[in-house]
Amino acid sequence: MKRHLLLAFLFAFVCQLSATAQKKVLDTQQLLKDIKILSADSMAGRLSGTEGSRMAQDYIISRFEQIGLQSYNNSYRHTFRLESKRLVVEEAVNLIGYIPGKTDKAIVITAHYDHVGVRDGEIYNGADDNASGVGGLLATASYFKKHKPYYTLIFAALDGEELGLQGANAFLENPPLALDLIQLNVNMDMLSINQQGELYASGMYHYPALTPYLQQVAARPQARLLLGHDRPEQGQNDWTKQSDHFQFHKRQIPFIYFGVEDHPHYHKPSDVYANINPVFYPDAAALVIDFIQILNKKRPDLR
Repeated sequence: MKRHLLLAFLFAFVCQLSATAQKKVLDTQQLLKDIKILSADSMAGRLSGTEGSRMAQDYIISRFEQIGLQSYNNSYRHTFRLESKRLVVEEAVNLIGYIPGKTDKAIVITAHYDHVGVRDGEIYNGADDNASGVGGLLATASYFKKHKPYYTLIFAALDGEELGLQGANAFLENPPLALDLIQLNVNMDMLSINQQGELYASGMYHYPALTPYLQQVAARPQARLLLGHDRPEQGQNDWTKQSDHFQFHKRQIPFIYFGVEDHPHYHKPSDVYANINPVFYPDAAALVIDFIQILNKKRPDLR
């Protein structure tokens, strides 16, 4: 009987150690701080070309510097002209930093920082869409700065997603590295609001070779990874064209898009920090890090 009790105790202890190790993948306090600051009223919805957008840029750059990301051509800022039916921005801004790997082959990790601004006097804060993705991007950068990756990792906080995926297009039209070195785009857009503990990875229909690596991502206490939302017959539930990863896909660069299903706060003034799920969000962001770490360990030929 004592032997069985000892074995049960040891099993529980190992499980606790495993859970603790999972939690240490990212700094939950910093993750929540990042999303709270980026979705504050002071940033007025981060519409491209506005003062709120510039405030968001300054904050993201300060975090790039704090993490220790390297820059291309001595600047994280990469400007481009943005034009839509709503507005023209002569100097929209993508923010790009990187961590050199053991190979020049690169994974580009993206999250758009713009949102839709102020409409009819109401601020659309965009906490989930997409301060959450930027928070995940910063957490991923922090992790791999401390754990040297095999692939070179490029971190791109993109402008103009809400106005036609224009930041991603600008990145690829004037890339900081040769396009044939880009092995994969990992895009994060909406990671923080889900009550069922479900984060989706989309893209396997187009790039089935990535499926085994996604299947190796173990569930975390408050989040599990589901695969889907990428088949043409799904109509609006096919997410292939619905965020910045589509610009990579158009150029035959593989992608995986991480996001949650639509919720009542999507593109509403109620998409605020108070409505994110602070228990689910850290584990969802950690699942993305887990996937990228699996790729860096397995080192598959992605293209």
